[in-house]
Amino acid sequence: MRSVVDMNSDMGESFGAYTIGNDSDIMAYISSANVACGFHAGDPKTMRETVKHALELGVGIGAHPGLQDLIGFGRRPMEITPEEGYDLVLYQIGALLGITKAEGGTLHHVKPHGALYNMAAKNKELATAIAKAVYRLDSTLVLYGLAGSALIDAGKEVGLQTASEVFADRTYQADGSLTSRRSPDALIHDPEQASKQVLRMINEGKVMTQQGEDIDIAADTICIHGDGAHALAFAKDIHEKITASGITVQRIEA
Repeated sequence: MRSVVDMNSDMGESFGAYTIGNDSDIMAYISSANVACGFHAGDPKTMRETVKHALELGVGIGAHPGLQDLIGFGRRPMEITPEEGYDLVLYQIGALLGITKAEGGTLHHVKPHGALYNMAAKNKELATAIAKAVYRLDSTLVLYGLAGSALIDAGKEVGLQTASEVFADRTYQADGSLTSRRSPDALIHDPEQASKQVLRMINEGKVMTQQGEDIDIAADTICIHGDGAHALAFAKDIHEKITASGITVQRIEA
């Protein structure tokens, strides 16, 4: 049983005149924030304001690079080469690193977004390219990736500290992948169900798949999607239940 676990959420996804998510309220319940870097969402002003808020609350700041698909919110797969993946990740991390440094903070981690995250979970070459981009920019950054994925393996191979991520509001397949968002059973809408899934992943290292079987899973960090309809309720309920069980919520020590 774990005594400490990280809780992260995707943040800074508003841009221009459009507001997405409930960052200001959710930030109080997490220990790490994944900040959109302008490709799938976010803009320079939103990035800076999100970084400032995270610093005020002592929340770890992470770059959340995605595919260059604003209309699709970075959730549509694209055919990119490993070199293209390297470049787009390097570019986005560099932007947030600069903003974080200007605000007097230190970048803590990197977590790819959406389709890029899922692609890197299975594509070894792309995963390696992303891991190398992170390592060459700053080898002290923690690489967040889907538990049991190619991205976690690639991060370890290049010498990065990694964090195996699990999801409170997503369902799982027998191979450890997340159920596609195109499926009606991809998301968990009940906070009680989400909390039970999270606590079991933390305490037992197990998760029930949509095929009705348990699989092993490592839970270093728990994701709460900041743009979800029940994101605030999920974050509050899960934080309360985790702490009530004697587990401390804090960012991963880099």
